[in-house]
Amino acid sequence: MNLALFDLDNTLLSGDSDFEWSQFLIDQGVLDRELFEAKNLTFYEQYKAGTLDIHAFLDFQLKPLSRHKRRELDKWHANFMRLKVKPMIGDAAKKLVAGHRAAGDICAIITATNSFVTAPIAHQFGVEYLIATEPEQKDGEFTGRVAGVPSFREGKITRLEAWMAHHGWTWGSFADTTFYSDSLNDLPLMTLVKNPVAVDPDDTLRAHAEQHGWRIITLR
Repeated sequence: MNLALFDLDNTLLSGDSDFEWSQFLIDQGVLDRELFEAKNLTFYEQYKAGTLDIHAFLDFQLKPLSRHKRRELDKWHANFMRLKVKPMIGDAAKKLVAGHRAAGDICAIITATNSFVTAPIAHQFGVEYLIATEPEQKDGEFTGRVAGVPSFREGKITRLEAWMAHHGWTWGSFADTTFYSDSLNDLPLMTLVKNPVAVDPDDTLRAHAEQHGWRIITLR
């Protein structure tokens, strides 16, 4: 049994769904452009630089979910998928996932982006398992807070191992483990798998991959 793990933003997607969701809400007039756009860009730059305070970002990102009913959020998300996400899904990414699925590998998307944004995207790729940052809910509505450990940096390892334990698996359950990512933020998890693959990597990850002989591919 093999495990194939996929980062989502700027890996399977040719863009960042977290960043684009906030931009989408700004474009729709749901969020005030003057208040939110510069802050959204600042958080994105911090993420790319590896300096992001994940809890400050989640406070920014999840609070808007709590201000609107779930049915309204779902309606906006359907338009978000059509207008923003589907254009970021390329044939090479779909082919990569399909190849692992056809081989019978256990496939999971593991992402820092919250599950409200990413669950429909995982479904679009036909990936059964999603390990994402979980927004807290009460009576089916979002509270604006995070539930549990964010799926970010070392938190991805924590969340992944909890997911494995839930299914009765350990690292030793898998003959092979592969993780595809673009980001320096995923180095903690990439060092644990047998086959780390850098996908259109940032400069820090590219240098690390070249130094350690990791595969480097492009999905663009």
